[in-house]
Amino acid sequence: MWIAMVSAQESGTGQSVHVAGLAAALTGCGHDVTVYTRREGPRTPGRDRTESGYNVVRVPAGPALRVDEDEIVPHLGRLADSLGREWRDNLPDVVHAHGWTSGLGSVLAERQGIPVVQTYYGLGGSARRQQGERIVGGKVTRVVAMSSSEVFTLVRTGVDRRRISVVPTGVDVRLFTPWGQIAKRGTRSRIVAVWTAAPHSGLADLVRVLCQVDDAELVIIGGPGKRRLGQAPEVRRLRAFATRAGVADRIVFTGGVPREQTADLLRSADVVVCSPRCEPVGHVSLEAMACGVPVVATAVGALADSVVDGVTGLHVPPGRPRQLAKVLRGLLGDEVRREEFGVAGRDRVCARYSWDRVAADTVRAYERAGVRTSGSVQGAVSVLPGRGDLVACGGVTPVAVRRAPKTDDDESSGG
Repeated sequence: MWIAMVSAQESGTGQSVHVAGLAAALTGCGHDVTVYTRREGPRTPGRDRTESGYNVVRVPAGPALRVDEDEIVPHLGRLADSLGREWRDNLPDVVHAHGWTSGLGSVLAERQGIPVVQTYYGLGGSARRQQGERIVGGKVTRVVAMSSSEVFTLVRTGVDRRRISVVPTGVDVRLFTPWGQIAKRGTRSRIVAVWTAAPHSGLADLVRVLCQVDDAELVIIGGPGKRRLGQAPEVRRLRAFATRAGVADRIVFTGGVPREQTADLLRSADVVVCSPRCEPVGHVSLEAMACGVPVVATAVGALADSVVDGVTGLHVPPGRPRQLAKVLRGLLGDEVRREEFGVAGRDRVCARYSWDRVAADTVRAYERAGVRTSGSVQGAVSVLPGRGDLVACGGVTPVAVRRAPKTDDDESSGG
């Protein structure tokens, strides 16, 4: 099967991580995958082939620089024209659009009855965005929701529930494991979070919580490189807040680090906290669970599905720092419970969120969109993004299952 993925934003987002992982997994299962994206730099190649075997085609659509998704809208006509030229003489079996602007560009470009499948990565925002999301939802053949809560939102926007599949993101279960190097740490308990500049990230709440959790340090992974870290407005704001709260000596900002180093840092944690007010994808929780680390998460979006409360971690309501502090104090003081959560988390990730499972569920969504496939990839091995090893996690039974709202797909069962 030839799969054309359209992702107008190539880098720097949870969307880009998902697209790369899914493209690599589908390629490892024997499919021909090409990712179409905007050219974001004047010196980037127009076409290349990744280590994982899928192709990347960067088409001209607006300025050759990275822009926010809403800023792509004026250039959608050019994006559609570029995609139409690419597909004129060689039609893909399915177009999978990632992000609402990619969806608009894809439905404008498609003229031959090719099924178009849409993944949103969060819904809502500006009035223009909401209008665009509704147009895409009415035009595409099928919508892939990344969480059970997204299904309810899609239905409220007018998408027929029967046209929705639930397929979450995946995680590299060979890179993120409980076994491997562990970042150096001292004697304090270690809480780890991941930096994000998105509004309502929950990091300010976490800094506030540190005042109420004695003898614990907070390590915030990611963000700009170390040379530019001090200039990032969000980092400066958090540092100033930590200084006023008297906990600046217990907070470490790592800056941007390679994926391998991220795994080392996650393994060094006693607990990983994911406390945003909204989370459509949820990569961090999965990476932590794959490393065998318990997760404390706000019960929102994808986090409500991935983290099973009382089994792989604990849920807390968003915007409630006192309750978050209470949960952290209890969990940091209970090593046995942390170990139980870590083991259960690793089992759940391998059973439900490995890339081979995500690829299999995605192919089923394509089939329900009317794509003829040569066979199911269920149980197949997949090549992990950027790595040459093969992996298969099928057959591992999750400790618990959270069921998503019923659609006509068996992949919405969550187990």
